[in-house]
Amino acid sequence: MSRQPSTRIVIADDHPLFRGALRQAVSTALEGADVSEVGSLEALTEALDGGSDADLVLLDLTMPGVQGFSGLLFLRADHPEVPVIVVSANDDPAVIRRCIEFGALGFLPKTTDVAQMGEAIRAVLGGGVWTPPGIDLTTPADAEVTDMVRRLSTLTPQQVRVLMMLSEGLLNKQIAYELGVSEATVKAHVSAILTKLNVDSRTQAVIAASKIAGTAWATTGASATA
Repeated sequence: MSRQPSTRIVIADDHPLFRGALRQAVSTALEGADVSEVGSLEALTEALDGGSDADLVLLDLTMPGVQGFSGLLFLRADHPEVPVIVVSANDDPAVIRRCIEFGALGFLPKTTDVAQMGEAIRAVLGGGVWTPPGIDLTTPADAEVTDMVRRLSTLTPQQVRVLMMLSEGLLNKQIAYELGVSEATVKAHVSAILTKLNVDSRTQAVIAASKIAGTAWATTGASATA
């Protein structure tokens, strides 16, 4: 009889102690699970591009390479087939709602006990959605916000990265160097971003993203020529 492949879980958090707590929760919930740990968005991307498919990612909202909800946006664009549970010290209901709107299937406050973490992991792996008890996600969202969330969710992984770099005030030539592409390619990405977000300038794109995707996505020098 062939052996069933083990469930592969990737924990993405830059705090070793909390990664340990999540690993304990996974081990409690899923005996024999294959658990990987990474501490940055770059390392997470490398882990997911490494060949074997992940069954679930536990994603911290604040770690190196991540601004606001940008890590979640990038992950959903780059690997839409991989379920994501967000883990965060910020348990504001508005943050939880936004994570679900951006495609997360679960949200774990970092104060959650190990038993509830295991419950969340099993629920999401079973095809469900898990949020902390008492969180009401049924209240209709603002129509303008919902529209911009939808628009941001249409960005490709590379466009998300370009938008993140625009928010840091990088020029086209700097973005091109960081991504290993031509300036013409960066200009094409910027034009596509403006079209998808229905805005007229780089500055407006970053302002729109900062309003929807978290205040860390701030406007710092985004007015450079597109």
